[in-house]
Amino acid sequence: MSKLLHIKASVFGDEGQSSQLAARYIDQWQQRTLGNEVVVRDLVGDSVPHLDGAVVGAFFTPEEQRSAEQQAIVDFSDTLIKELQDADEIVLGLPLYNFGVPSQMKAYFDHLARAGVTFKYAETGPVGLLGDKPVRVFATRGGLYKDTGMDHQVPFLKQFLGFIGLNNVEVIYAEGLSMEEVKEGSLAKARAEVDQLASA
Repeated sequence: MSKLLHIKASVFGDEGQSSQLAARYIDQWQQRTLGNEVVVRDLVGDSVPHLDGAVVGAFFTPEEQRSAEQQAIVDFSDTLIKELQDADEIVLGLPLYNFGVPSQMKAYFDHLARAGVTFKYAETGPVGLLGDKPVRVFATRGGLYKDTGMDHQVPFLKQFLGFIGLNNVEVIYAEGLSMEEVKEGSLAKARAEVDQLASA
């Protein structure tokens, strides 16, 4: 039995195009083997707090010195990290908002970046501490940004995931979704790529 972690970040919930592509892949993934488990982390429906002084302070306070409030903050972060550790595969539904990842996902990443837990610094630089596993990303955009200097989303995503040890990242794009002459063809191509990936 395999476990898949589905991370949702669309403000439109299950109606978002990134959510629909992710669901298409997951439906086929579940059909391959009975008993496969899907864990959902909905970053919009169950938002992760943005960083503030209290959160950062909790992360840097030694365990034996933490207050109850600080321990609750760390426990929440630990839960998010354990979901990643326990998953055999990770699926990200990733819309592009204003040239970057949704702010909810940035907040999520900020709770994952824990020195000594998900990364450490060695003489050669940072070392990710999470065991590598496949990360499937379904990236949707209103315009055409892939392989241009205006794509600040996927390069950042890959850099951050690699920083914590997740380097096996595959991205399926659906671009031009706000361009009527492009939208349907782009979605059809993305769906075909989803089906190919799910059958591999």
